[in-house]
Amino acid sequence: MRGADVIAKKLADAGCCWAFGIPGGEVLAMMDALSDAGLTFILTKHENSAGFMAEGSWHASGAPGVLLATVGPGVANAVNVIANAQQDRVPLIFLTGRIDLADQESYTHQVFDQQVLLRPIVKASFCVSAETLGLVMEKALTIACSGQPGPVHIDIPISVAERPAPASAFGHVPPLRVAQAPAAGPVLEAARALLAKAQRPLAVAGVDAVNEGAGPAIGAFCRTQGIPLITSYKGKGLLDENNLLALGGAGLSPKADKILMPLFAEADLVLLLGYDPIEMRIGWRDPWPASTPVVEIAPVERTHGMHRVSHLLLASLPESLRALAEGIEPAPRWPDGAAAAARTALAEAFRPQSGGFGPAEVFQTLRDSLPPETLATADSGAHRILLSQVWRCPEPRSLLQSTALCTMGCALPLAMGHALVQPERPTVVFVGDAGLEMVLGELATLRDLSLPIVVCVLVDESLALIELKQRASQRKNLGVDFAGTDFPAVAAALGGHGLWIDDEASLAREAEAALGRRSFTLLACRIGRRAYDGTF
Repeated sequence: MRGADVIAKKLADAGCCWAFGIPGGEVLAMMDALSDAGLTFILTKHENSAGFMAEGSWHASGAPGVLLATVGPGVANAVNVIANAQQDRVPLIFLTGRIDLADQESYTHQVFDQQVLLRPIVKASFCVSAETLGLVMEKALTIACSGQPGPVHIDIPISVAERPAPASAFGHVPPLRVAQAPAAGPVLEAARALLAKAQRPLAVAGVDAVNEGAGPAIGAFCRTQGIPLITSYKGKGLLDENNLLALGGAGLSPKADKILMPLFAEADLVLLLGYDPIEMRIGWRDPWPASTPVVEIAPVERTHGMHRVSHLLLASLPESLRALAEGIEPAPRWPDGAAAAARTALAEAFRPQSGGFGPAEVFQTLRDSLPPETLATADSGAHRILLSQVWRCPEPRSLLQSTALCTMGCALPLAMGHALVQPERPTVVFVGDAGLEMVLGELATLRDLSLPIVVCVLVDESLALIELKQRASQRKNLGVDFAGTDFPAVAAALGGHGLWIDDEASLAREAEAALGRRSFTLLACRIGRRAYDGTF
């Protein structure tokens, strides 16, 4: 076996079935090895898109994503998606080609220190040697998946990849991983006492709960104890959002914050359940009074400084919730009805208004027209903030988005990577016209993969969120408006089916028709400029 074969086998043993990227001469041996090990390599039009496809495959399969890039520009192109994986807690193995050290001393073409570039945005960066291939791969996979998941970089010198691996390269069998036990002792007992007497408890959950698979445990805990739940956008669906205790996703909408923040002022206990505030805007610093008891269950120590807690349990979330609630009879919660009133107010605040065809009408029409199990993805921009309030999720990971880094160009490749693993699941992409123009080339990738994804483009010919901020700060309109693109024509040219949509009835009809096609469908919804005014 070559060195590349050892790396590929370790990835296959970890359950990885896909790899994404763009080849270069320095990674050809690695590509061959991945294929020989059973991983399907998917060619994309940009490394950034390849990384998001890898993330989408992880959401669908549970195996770490694999991104492959060649030296120089290949590595540099991927920086954005690596930073996204670091902030959005995505286990991503980033394989890069590397010019051999002996050659670097007298050869400078496309050469820079790739590890120095990436170290600030990865959990770890390794340069493998022939003797440590297996050990490094085992360390990389463990680091990528443990605690808060994240990206790990592996720089692979050409000679290490292409030459036979020595016997010492294969490493050893990693130990079985044991889930962290529930917290015990005085902190747990103090938290139990607070829960037992609380009349107005409020729970907040986020990305760590999703990554731990804690949705069923959180749902059972909230329903049994009668505790309302707020989630981050990444945490939507940890409790079925059709449940009356679900107060939806929060973090970027000032309109939602005006309804939710008063609940923190009234709460006599706040429970943070795998909640990482990296997704939240600055208004979520210190959202509860200093006197409010706050119990946090987390996988790692928190160093963000966004808020204070009084009781911290570093332990398994599902086991800790069972231990926390054991023997505690649910008391009447929120007797004044404030939490229920907040849910009603949220529904009213984001309900589509009759008499027009705007983004809220688009989102609600597609939510009503597409099957409940539909996977949705959202690009960054004004549409994502409104969509995250309107689109109700029945389970976790049913609305994928870049929630911490908030980068554009993510929605289409996220959906593509997920659909590769679960092609039978209906999938819809929500993207602004500027965001789609960033990744138009990936429509060709979508064509080549024959995935029947529905792409909903919100056409307003403006960077709406930035334009809103310009007006709010009384600045002139500058660099935010642009000419329109004939998206249906582009879709047809790239092998899909495209239509202009101007009303709800047409949208519902064409969405249903899209589910019966074998190729992608692009629905270009003309909402007009300033369509998001007052919506979120």
